[in-house]
Amino acid sequence: MKIRIMQGHNRPPEPAQINVVIDVIRAFTVAHYAFLNGVQGIIPVAGVDEAMKLKELHPDFILAGEIKGLLIPGFQLDNSPVRLQQFDLQGKFLIQKTTNGVTAALNAMNAEHVLVTGFSNARTTAQFIKERLLGHEEMSINIIASHPTGDDDLACAEYIADILRQSGYVTPELTIDRIRSSEAAMKFYDTGQPEFLEEDISLCTLELPSDFVMKVNIRNGMPLIEKVKAGSIHAHAR
Repeated sequence: MKIRIMQGHNRPPEPAQINVVIDVIRAFTVAHYAFLNGVQGIIPVAGVDEAMKLKELHPDFILAGEIKGLLIPGFQLDNSPVRLQQFDLQGKFLIQKTTNGVTAALNAMNAEHVLVTGFSNARTTAQFIKERLLGHEEMSINIIASHPTGDDDLACAEYIADILRQSGYVTPELTIDRIRSSEAAMKFYDTGQPEFLEEDISLCTLELPSDFVMKVNIRNGMPLIEKVKAGSIHAHAR
């Protein structure tokens, strides 16, 4: 098993059988909570225009995302897992556009399996790869920390790699500390920026029991993030 960790969202990773794309603060934490709250699927899009055109074709789809962390005009949801809880998502589809995570996922479609995750579903994702996807020792995995410089995504990437390698060096507690103290988290503690909720960081650093992973498949010529059952695998709640 060959594991590579890379940072950034604007270039395709090296060829591999598995790409794991991480966005802790906050895109794929939002995606995880959306699925836990009944969302049927999430369509990642590269730009606002594409999102708006999809919305015109499917008025019942929900627009969710951010530019510079803030709500996009015309969108119903921003990139907050806390605010997400206010919406009835049962059976709905999200159209998601974000700066780092979604862009990285769209650039990572050059693998047989493309998974996305934040910290909340990281352990379940790593266990799913170990038990369901690893066919032989030569399989290669890219773990992509989508923030180009942020320690939050890098910490989560190293946590997943450690689980895959069964090293035991990177603990959940260490990973949580790095996420909470990362540069990306700082604005959420700033009372002068009330649009960024400190509670979002609490949700981004909560490891949740889950029986699914989030896999990007191509449906009708478009990428779609879907739930894939992880069997009896569960993350440890903390």
